[in-house]
Amino acid sequence: MAELWTTELGLVPYAEACKLQLELRERVQGGELPDLLLLLEHPPVYTRGRRSQPGELPMGEDWYRMQGIEVLDTDRGGRLTYHGPGQLVAYPIMRVADVVDYLRRMERAIVAALADEGISAQVREGLTGVWVGERKIGSIGVHLSRGVTTHGFAVNVANDLQPFEWAVPCGLEGVRMTSVAAETGRPDAIASFRRQAALRFAEAVQRRQRLVSPQRLLGRAAPEPAAVGA
Repeated sequence: MAELWTTELGLVPYAEACKLQLELRERVQGGELPDLLLLLEHPPVYTRGRRSQPGELPMGEDWYRMQGIEVLDTDRGGRLTYHGPGQLVAYPIMRVADVVDYLRRMERAIVAALADEGISAQVREGLTGVWVGERKIGSIGVHLSRGVTTHGFAVNVANDLQPFEWAVPCGLEGVRMTSVAAETGRPDAIASFRRQAALRFAEAVQRRQRLVSPQRLLGRAAPEPAAVGA
């Protein structure tokens, strides 16, 4: 079974994480590295995918920046979403032949990891992502270049949900978000959920997980942790 090198990077600014993904994607495409899974968190940021539309940030970009939240465009699929500390972000950089099958496997991995936390989650027909009842808990957006993916999925674990209320997340008017902490009452679940999500993802894509340090993966110093709100 092929390996999935899994690395925890901590809190990394979104733009820096995008740059890192491009560097690693080139190395995966060139056969220098096996399939990868990056696990991290971002300082507060709204990201707009390729299908984002005007009106998803109704207060205007300057207002959100005054709240300490960046607003950035990205090349992933999907529409607007929010990232912040306490949310698990996972970026698989791996060879994929069937993108639709890959998305479904990703959803199943998230559902399984949430079940490990005692949360009954499901997918919804015609929508990408994972839901708990009528509330959304996991978002997905990927980009494929020369057969290798970047971007991935984000699951609300113990992050502030208020910024979702200030926007139109995923282009869905009136959608409410939830989190592992909100569903279980456990605000300290990020470490255990990170482990389970990585394990369930490796199982879903039929890879053997191998934990690798940032230094070994990058061949240089790991990204400096960002200050919250920076």
